[in-house]
Amino acid sequence: MANTIPDSIDIIDGHYFFEGRAAAYLIRDGEEAAFVDNITQFSIPYLLETLEKRGLSPEQVRYAIITHIHLDHSGGTAELVKHCPNATVLCHPRAARHIIDPTRLEQSARPIYGDEAFDKLYGTIDPVDEKRVRIMEDGDSVALGNRTLTFHDSPGHARHHHVIHDSATHSVFAGDAFGTAYAQLQHGSKPFMNYVCAPPEFDPEAAASTIQRIVDLNPEHVWTTHFGAVPDIAYGAEQQLRSVEKFAALSKRAAESDLMDEALQDYCNHECYNIIRDELSIAGLDMTNAQVYKWSTTELNVTSQGVAVLAQRIRKQ
Repeated sequence: MANTIPDSIDIIDGHYFFEGRAAAYLIRDGEEAAFVDNITQFSIPYLLETLEKRGLSPEQVRYAIITHIHLDHSGGTAELVKHCPNATVLCHPRAARHIIDPTRLEQSARPIYGDEAFDKLYGTIDPVDEKRVRIMEDGDSVALGNRTLTFHDSPGHARHHHVIHDSATHSVFAGDAFGTAYAQLQHGSKPFMNYVCAPPEFDPEAAASTIQRIVDLNPEHVWTTHFGAVPDIAYGAEQQLRSVEKFAALSKRAAESDLMDEALQDYCNHECYNIIRDELSIAGLDMTNAQVYKWSTTELNVTSQGVAVLAQRIRKQ
């Protein structure tokens, strides 16, 4: 059931880095529409093209929803609402100030990528008028046509993350809270998903609680930004919880070591690679396969950085 796409939902490839990396979603109900996750400025033409194909105008977009503030989810928001004059941005309480004034967000991200790569990936990130931004607290909901979209706080990957439950399709739009589900890694003996331990806020206990909270919503579909439907929700949760536990144990081992700075990061890189390789093996996939390697290590650096940062936090406790 999780692999059947409801007619009222469109998966849109945002062409972030390469095809199949990041998805936005269009939800349609009667004369109203909403987007979930807006990827980057360069993704917006694909979102608007999908809207047009469905016979809807930008004026009919009621909401531009972001699951969390990371730029591959929120970077295109200002560009999208320029084209959709009636859209309200719905976001987590911790995300709102970065949508209204993205200066700090951009300043923290540019050094990571370098100016040239940042501009190529994200372009210009403009502010959104505060009047067009609505904070969604845990449990808040909005109507879209005849359906209800309910927002649930979902920390672990990031403290500014929420997931959205759609009453009409019994779907959860999970952003990064339920890991990645790349289609290119679903040809093994079991489905394969990978949890992304993003710095600086990776929190294993919160991540595990969020995964369980999503399961407890009893969804028929879980939609990830990276990328598309979770192939098997129950097994996906089992694998995600196992992976989070492994990454948490690695952070503890790293914290107890005498490794510092670059040596600490190198250790976390190596051990995260081994964890992912072992999980691939459980799914019947081989890291020596070029495609498997490409898609399974897409977020490896992000995860190893998150694990290393958690190790440093543990040392300070």
